[in-house]
Amino acid sequence: MSAADRWNIGGFVTSLTASAANTVSAYQRDVRLFADWVERHGVKSPNQVTKAHIRSYVAFLTTSKLARRSISRKKAALGRYFGWLSRNGKVKVDPTLGVKTPSDKGRLPKVLTTEQLRALLERHPEDHPRWRHLRDDAVVEMLYGSGLRVSELCSLDVDSVDSRRGVVRVMGKGNKERQVPVSKPSIEAIRDWVKARHELVGDEEPAAQSSRADELALFLNHRGRRITPRDVRRLIDDRAVSPTHPHALRHTFATHLLDNGADLRTVQELLGHADVATTQRYTHVSKERLKTAYGASHPRA
Repeated sequence: MSAADRWNIGGFVTSLTASAANTVSAYQRDVRLFADWVERHGVKSPNQVTKAHIRSYVAFLTTSKLARRSISRKKAALGRYFGWLSRNGKVKVDPTLGVKTPSDKGRLPKVLTTEQLRALLERHPEDHPRWRHLRDDAVVEMLYGSGLRVSELCSLDVDSVDSRRGVVRVMGKGNKERQVPVSKPSIEAIRDWVKARHELVGDEEPAAQSSRADELALFLNHRGRRITPRDVRRLIDDRAVSPTHPHALRHTFATHLLDNGADLRTVQELLGHADVATTQRYTHVSKERLKTAYGASHPRA
C-alpha cells in the first residue's frame, strides 16, 4: 500500500467542499508534510499517530523558526484531517485534541499612511499606456473603496458591478457570495476603464487565445486575459512609494471605517469574515492609532 493510500489525503481533500481553493491547497500540503515527517519516525499510518507525535511535530516546527501563524495553520490543518478521520471511524481518538501551539499575539494589520495611499490612488508611471492607467486606477479604487481581497477582485466579471445601485457582487471564501458597496470614485474609475477595455479585447490575436472566462472578466492584463494576483502585485509595486502588499488596501479600508465609527459587525459583513474575531484585529489597530494621535497632539499626553 502506498503512502497516499495509507493516509488517504485525497479523500480528505475531497471532503473540504466548503473551503476556498487556497485553503484546500494549504491543508493538503500541510497534511502531506506531516505524513512525510512522521513516517521518518517510524509511523506508517494515521491510526498510529499519538498526541505525543503531534506535540513533537509542533516543537519541531517551532525550533525551525517558523512563524507562529504558520504553525497555528498547520496545526489547524491536522485538526481538520484527524477530525475527519475520527468522524469516519478511521481513528479511535483525534490526537490533535488538547495540543496547543505557541501563543500568537500576532502582528497588527499594516495600515497605509496618507502619502502611501495617495501614491497608489494617483501615481501614474509615465511609461505606461493610457489603458493601463485607467485599469490600475479602477483596481486600486476597488481594493480600497470596497475592501476586496485580491482573489475576489481578480474573479470579478463585467456584470459584477451594478453602478446604478452602487454595489459589487463578490464571490468570497468558501464560495460565499456577498454584496459590497462601491464608492463613487470606484464607479467613475470603472466606467473610464470599461471604455478603454476594448483596446485589449479588440485585437484578433489575444481574442483568439482568450477563453470565455477572459471575455467576461472585468479586469484584463496586457495579453487580454483575466487579471491575476501577480498582475495586481506588480501594479501595486509600480505605484507604491515604499514596499506595499495589495492586502494593505483592505486593511486600510477596514481601519478607516472603524476610525470613523462603523459598527464591528458591519465591517465583518463587508469584509466577508466568517468569524468576528478576525475582524476584531482592526479594532486594535484603530485603538493604537487613537493612542498615537493623542500622544502626538494632546499637551498633557
